[in-house]
Amino acid sequence: MIIGRGHTEGILSDTEVARFCKRAVAGLPAGRQAGLPLQGKRVLALIPDSTRTAPVGLMFRTLCDLLLGRVSRLDFLIALGTHMPMDEGKILRLIRMTADERAERYGSVGIFNHAWDDPGALKTIGTLSAAEMDRLTEGRYARDVPVELNAMLFDYDHLLIVGPTFPHEVAGFSGGHKYLFPGVAGPEIIHFFHWLGALVTNWKINGVKDTVVRRVIDRAVELVDLPITNFDMVVTRRGLKGLFIGDAKEAFSAAADLSAQVHVRYVDRPFRRVLGIAPEMYDDLWTAGKVMYKLEPVIEDGGELVIFAPHITEVSYTHGHILDKIGYHCLDYFREQMEKFQGVPGGVMAHSTHVKGLGTYCDGVEQPRIRVTLATGIPRERCEAICLGYMDPRDIRAAEWIGREKQGILLVDHAGETLYRLKSEKE
Repeated sequence: MIIGRGHTEGILSDTEVARFCKRAVAGLPAGRQAGLPLQGKRVLALIPDSTRTAPVGLMFRTLCDLLLGRVSRLDFLIALGTHMPMDEGKILRLIRMTADERAERYGSVGIFNHAWDDPGALKTIGTLSAAEMDRLTEGRYARDVPVELNAMLFDYDHLLIVGPTFPHEVAGFSGGHKYLFPGVAGPEIIHFFHWLGALVTNWKINGVKDTVVRRVIDRAVELVDLPITNFDMVVTRRGLKGLFIGDAKEAFSAAADLSAQVHVRYVDRPFRRVLGIAPEMYDDLWTAGKVMYKLEPVIEDGGELVIFAPHITEVSYTHGHILDKIGYHCLDYFREQMEKFQGVPGGVMAHSTHVKGLGTYCDGVEQPRIRVTLATGIPRERCEAICLGYMDPRDIRAAEWIGREKQGILLVDHAGETLYRLKSEKE
């Protein structure tokens, strides 16, 4: 049974959120509904970092206030994937709290960063066989995949997933079990998932609930011998549109259905130029690539996407040194000459292809479907070296892009979370 509800028009109030969470944790009187069996248990909640729009502070306070005194231990783990760890200042901003309040009210609650690249912080819990991978990926990948997770998960009795669901370039929709894989997983399975998504392509997978990547994620979670409860949120800039609490797969399914209604915008025809304004929560191109992922489907062949983000000065704080070597290319560029890229992590190649978009590579000539131009703080020389276009952000007047849809020009503010699709695809 799923607790909670969603709105396509309205917004959930903080009072409603508290009521739904209390009902999930404590149940209903007179035995009408049992609460979660958490009394005296050690509980770990997985939460997103600051690159996702979500009321993390509200959920942190609500769950702490409900669980402290009921459970023997309560901690939070930031499901970073391969993102940079958050320092104490960023964590306090994430949970919307001062250092004094955190120390006074929630001093017993730990908040930890996932360490994806620290072998000592990981635990191998099994292997997905080549035969099973071949079946699950519909023939796209047929190798053994070791399944590694953050070892600290196994110091707890119950896991909570507390995060939002949006259309996603790798899994179809984020949220649910994705907070384990790749959220708190080891490097091999992280890179595998992203490369598998690249093989399907962002164009085909983004905004689809049932995908080969999601099936592999769900299969990997079967190796996790811990009870999991999902607090799955659907969030827009206006506020919390939905909260679904319960079994991880069921809550995710409900959240993805609502996300498909509030996070996907259908347009009549493609545009020749699109200006996507990246919000400041994306602090490098690795995260701001979502501007491309969400807008690629509505740019016409030969068109251009301009990613406008003057605040971004780095390609990737984690993987920039690799991207400087391989550049940004379409999928066929890599597939047709994989021998050149042995040893390059699949997740990095996947990001490269997702940002570059669809294209062809034939007889040594790459032909991208569209142009991707960076109007950021990344210098022209570096943009050109990694095979992306450059535009001086000082030359852009966003107001000049507004209201020109009939001319084939589109401006999207706060780009990266709303997926744009053609109405013809829906029909």
